[in-house]
Order: sequence, then structure tokens, then C-alpha cells
Amino acid sequence: MFVRFAAAAASIAVACMLAMPARAADPPVSPSDAIAQARAPDAVREAVRDAWLRYPGQQAAQAQLAATQARRDAAAQPLYNPELSFNRDDEGTDVTTTAGASLTLDLSGKRRVRRDAAEARVDQSAATAKLLRRDFARRWFADWSALQSAQRRVAVGERRLSLTRRFAEIAGRQFAAGDISGAERDLAQLAHDEAQAQQATLVAERAQAEAGFAALGGDAQALQAQALPSDSLPPPVAADEAVEGLPEWQVADAAARVAEREIAVARRNRVPDPTVGFNAGRIRMGGASDNVFGVSLSIPLFVRNSYRAEVVAANADADAANAERRRVALELGAERRRATDSYASALSAWKQWRGSRATDVERRADLLERTWREGEISTSDYLLQLKQSLDTALAGAELEARLWQTYTDYLAAVGRIERWAGLEATP
Repeated sequence: MFVRFAAAAASIAVACMLAMPARAADPPVSPSDAIAQARAPDAVREAVRDAWLRYPGQQAAQAQLAATQARRDAAAQPLYNPELSFNRDDEGTDVTTTAGASLTLDLSGKRRVRRDAAEARVDQSAATAKLLRRDFARRWFADWSALQSAQRRVAVGERRLSLTRRFAEIAGRQFAAGDISGAERDLAQLAHDEAQAQQATLVAERAQAEAGFAALGGDAQALQAQALPSDSLPPPVAADEAVEGLPEWQVADAAARVAEREIAVARRNRVPDPTVGFNAGRIRMGGASDNVFGVSLSIPLFVRNSYRAEVVAANADADAANAERRRVALELGAERRRATDSYASALSAWKQWRGSRATDVERRADLLERTWREGEISTSDYLLQLKQSLDTALAGAELEARLWQTYTDYLAAVGRIERWAGLEATP
């Protein structure tokens, strides 16, 4: 009975499981989340990190940051060191010998405001280094996509050269058989000669792209098998982050804070610092001698130069830096809108190009050759349509390069290119 009950219970459980609706699928990823989660292929991320760590500009930025940090430490040190003095006056039978020490006192807080200004310069150097890193990632991906495009154009050019060579050979045989005229044979040979000249230009452009990529530490051979993941790019979304998170604004903001703190430095420099000292010794007059002790206080008088002009200049520099910060914010907002619109347009054009049957060069070339052999089109029509097909393939390579250029600009404008490239954790 127990066995029958267990079997019945198991049957009911299975039926309930079958009757239950399937677990809801994971919610679709929103476009903003897709942009935030997007990342370059691992091989590409490793390549760009290695190139950045070898880049001389990175080393220069780190050295500059270390220098500003050292200057900050220097600004935090006391302004004045004590001074020792030793005097001996010998006037006949009168001899006076004294020793003393003096120290200028920072009563107005010059040390503190100079330290604060130096700290702001450290922030400025750090922001500049971050901007340099961002620009490097932007240039690296732009040059890599340009190199990929140049390689694709060379491949299309090689295919064009092969097709025109084959067509010229077929035209030569058909002319020998009397099937076509000499003008048509010459036209086929001219098309091949033109393809050779154009191929030389494409090869030169590829060499130029390789040189530009190598100048940024890129290794074309290491990434030869890595194709651009163009078909997996997410659609653009309007960024809701403020421009204050972008490195350009951070550099401008740090410069404004440096200028504002320099005002305090200039004002403190108008306050004179007193110097206090003491001395002690012994005086001998004839056969008698006695101890001497003295205290001194000196205060500089800023009567010939009040240092007011320095304060005026510091205020003007701060006004200029604040205006520059506002200008950068306006330009970053406009650049973000431009980059988003440009990327959306390029992505739409790329998808349309990829979905068009007219972009299949191999299919079009075979169809055209078969049609020409059957005499349905003339030699000039064949060459014209073949040229259009090959030009379409070349345009596709250029469109893909423009797509990646706009995508990197878009990632930079929304502040995500370093995360996408894997550089957010690098110095």
C-alpha cells in the first residue's frame, strides 16, 4: 500500500511539474545595460593593455605625476629653516664674542595654502594622465579598425585583380576564336591594368595604416586572426551621466581648483613673516669680563612692493580657468550628442549593408561572368557591373572602419571606452 501511495504521489508531482509554466526567461537586457556590459574581445583587451604599458606617453605621465607628488610633499614642509650666527668684535682691549640663532615664523599659514595648491596640482596631473590613457585607447582602436579596413580593401583588391586577370585571359582566347572584337579584348586588358594600379594604392594605404598602428605599440601580426566584432555592437542610447565624469572636464576642473588655491597663496604672500632671534656671549673689557644676552625681532615692510599685483593676476587666472571649465562642459555635451547621432547613423548603414544581397561579391561575379559568356551582356556592361560590385565591397570596408571610428568616439563621449578596452584598472 505504501508503495502504491508513493507511486501515486510521484505521478501527481510529475503532473504538477508538467502543468507548471516554464520558468520565465531572463529579462531582456536594456540598451543602456548592453552598452555598460559591452567589452572588447579578451585578446584585444590584452593587446591594448600591453601596448599602453609599453607606450612612452604612459611612462611620461607617470613620471609627471610622481614629480607633482614630490612637489606636494615639498610644499608640506616648513617654509623656513633656523639660522645660526657667530660674531666676534675685537676693539683694542675690548673683545665681544657672541653666538645666536634666528627663525622666521610662518604666522599667516603660507605653508598650509601652498600645500593645498600643490595637492590640487597632483589632482590635475592625475586627471591629465587619465585623459592621456583615454585618448590612447581611442586612438588605438581607431587605428586598429583602420588597419582592418585597409586589409579588407587589399583583399577585395586582390580579388578584383584575380577577376580582371581571368577575364582578360578569357577575352584573349575568345578574340583568337573570333567571338569578340579587338576593342572588347583591349577593354578587358585595360580593366586589368587599372586594377593593378589601384591595387598598388591599396597596398600603400595598408602600409600606412600598419605604421600608424605600430606607432601606438600595436602588433598587427598578433591580432591578424582577430576580426572586428562589428555584428555584435549594441545600439546607442542617450547617456544620462553628467559630463563631470569625463576626463576632459576633470582636467579643466582640476585646473580651476589650482587657480583658485593660488589666490590664497598670493594673498598669504602679502603678509610679512617676522623673524625672531637670540644671541648670547661674553664681553671682555680690559681686565674685566661679563656675560651678554640679546633678543631680536625683525619684520619686513612691504612698502615698495605690496605684492597686490600678484593677487590681481591670481584672480584673473581663476576667472579664466572657471570660464574654461564651463566651455569644456558645453563642448562635451555637444560632442556627446554628435557622437551618439553619428554612431546611430553608421550602425544603421552597416546593418543595411550587411543585409543586402548586392554585397555578395562572389555571387555577383559568378552571375556576371555566366551572363557575359552567354552573350546576354556586352564586355563593357560586364566590366561596369563588376566594378560596381567591387566598389560596393570596398565601400563596405570603409563603412566598417567608419562604424568603429564612431563607436569609439561614442564610447569616449559617454565615458566607457576604458572599461570596454580593459584599461580602467591600469595606471
